[in-house]
Amino acid sequence: MRRVAVIDIGTVTCRLAVADVEGSRVIRLGKQSNICNLGQDVDRTGKLAQEAMERVFACAKAYVDSARESGAEAVCCTLTSAARDASNSPELGAALASLGLDPLIIPGQIEGALTFLGVAQDFDGRRILVADNGGGSTELAVGELTGGTLDLGWVTSVQVGCRRLTERFLSREDPPSAADLAQAHEYAAQTFSQALKDAGARLGNPQTLVVTGGTVTTLVAIDAALDPYDPAYVHLHELTREKVDALEQRLASLTQEERAALKGIRAKRAPVILGGAVAVSELLRQTGFSSLTASESDLLFGLSIVAAAMLEGRESPVVWKPTMRPLKPSGE
Repeated sequence: MRRVAVIDIGTVTCRLAVADVEGSRVIRLGKQSNICNLGQDVDRTGKLAQEAMERVFACAKAYVDSARESGAEAVCCTLTSAARDASNSPELGAALASLGLDPLIIPGQIEGALTFLGVAQDFDGRRILVADNGGGSTELAVGELTGGTLDLGWVTSVQVGCRRLTERFLSREDPPSAADLAQAHEYAAQTFSQALKDAGARLGNPQTLVVTGGTVTTLVAIDAALDPYDPAYVHLHELTREKVDALEQRLASLTQEERAALKGIRAKRAPVILGGAVAVSELLRQTGFSSLTASESDLLFGLSIVAAAMLEGRESPVVWKPTMRPLKPSGE
């Protein structure tokens, strides 16, 4: 059994997981998540804002210290959509390297494969469609995991995320106008529809739509008025298409301040939760599923499995290998 730490720096959140891994069995010891909004204005400017990079650096520094204190033997660090899109990502990479990290900007298809690997642990032998709905993009992956053997039929990444939709369509008025909301829906619908059309026969006939990411877990929490947040309740909870649409309509009628006051939402997610709800609503509509299953297992989960395999000299379950950096105990 290996104890690993994995850091994922996304468009909206920065997250840390520390886990003991034996084969593909993951025992999560701790998970931290902070909203740093690295993707602030990236859709408009094509660059990471200086203040956003400073927030991420401070968060990553705290995560490295926490991982070391937890006894993790090594850490890996990935960056996703915002870093992929920004022309000045190397500046952030250099700052993170000064913390002893080897930050890797991963392609959307690798992000989707890692997320699928994590999510599929709960669906052994079932063909599933996994959607990782993030801040700047949504990764879609279809396949199945049977007895530890991963069979991925199709993976893609599309430019639909809660922050991207918010900044592009839903930030002109508070709450957004019906016309702006309709534009956001049209964009998400067309983007998902084209991706699914491109998948063709590779999509097959998945039995279940599983969605992960901060939007869907927050929608479950708002629906149940969870206070405090309860990951055990959220994990594998089902939301119907009608419920998602009702939640979106409710959020669309509220200002950002009113959304932030709802039970079940972190205040910093209030500005982007409506954009996320639009994305999830159109995902259900375009895939034809009447319901989705929310998952707390995600990229961090899959990344932990791959990281442990690397430390043990085993083959990576996906066609990608992270760079692991050793974590020495404090004082050494």
